[in-house]
Amino acid sequence: MNDIQLHPLKFQPILKDKIWGGSKLKTYLHKETTSNQVGESWEISDVEGDCSIVANGSLKGTSLKVLLEKFQENLVGKQIYQNFGNKFPLLIKFIDAKENLSVQLHPDDKLAKERHNSFGKTEMWYIMQADQDCGIIVGFKNGIEIDDYNQALQQNNIEEILNFEVVKPGDTFFIKPGLIHAIGKGVVLAEIQQTSDITYRVYDYKRKDSEGNERELHTEEAKAAIDFNANNEYKVSYTSPENKKTVLVENEYFKTKEIKLTQSLTLDYSATDSFVIYMNIEGTTTVEVEGFTETLELGETLLIPACFNEVKITSKNATLLEVTI
Repeated sequence: MNDIQLHPLKFQPILKDKIWGGSKLKTYLHKETTSNQVGESWEISDVEGDCSIVANGSLKGTSLKVLLEKFQENLVGKQIYQNFGNKFPLLIKFIDAKENLSVQLHPDDKLAKERHNSFGKTEMWYIMQADQDCGIIVGFKNGIEIDDYNQALQQNNIEEILNFEVVKPGDTFFIKPGLIHAIGKGVVLAEIQQTSDITYRVYDYKRKDSEGNERELHTEEAKAAIDFNANNEYKVSYTSPENKKTVLVENEYFKTKEIKLTQSLTLDYSATDSFVIYMNIEGTTTVEVEGFTETLELGETLLIPACFNEVKITSKNATLLEVTI
């Protein structure tokens, strides 16, 4: 592999069956599976035990871990490599909720480091498809205190204090650590997050698995992590003109922009010290990078290594999410 050069990278999706998963990742996003209970497609992952494998080009079959060790800052960018070393900092997913996900939240970096020796979990959601009147749980209905929350837990009526929002394609939500949330049934979305798989589950509808067991809850662990003030900061307001980049979410962990394409755009990344990830959430796109050409269909993801400075994207009908750090 010593003489093999970097190129735009597709990875084999890592498909996760879930108790709440369905068939839309197969029928809508064309993921190859026979299961009708797939909840997540991990598009790019460096989570322990679930490391992505390249699916295209001369590096096909190579793990993301090996790529990082070999190509270092040429893959991810100089500052990112200095900060994260041989650890890819983001986890990129598509999610299909046939049933409601558990009500949950995530710890921040400080708490996750203390408890789990892990990164925290800051994430965002971009709604791709939603059945009629379906939505998500995000935050509480009203500002509440921990005593109100504890009482709702004890009386098993936590659903009554949660805020439910009906969603439509294009709706975007910033889910910061401590914000209580759940994807509701009938929703497909793209998720961009820190590389972390730490979740504190606080309510699961008394649902039972195939063996008749209720899933573990983490109500005590969650109490130190909940941000009771994070009640009105989650939905992103934006307008998205065609053939221009629109910032959706920008924070210290990632920057996500939407690009609605009806023509060719040539994008200059020479001043961007980061890899670039494209998630194709509508239509078909051709991506040309310094002699390499890839076609991105709906539901496909492409990583452009940081060493490439210019990318041409072409489509008459596509929408991309562009993710950088």
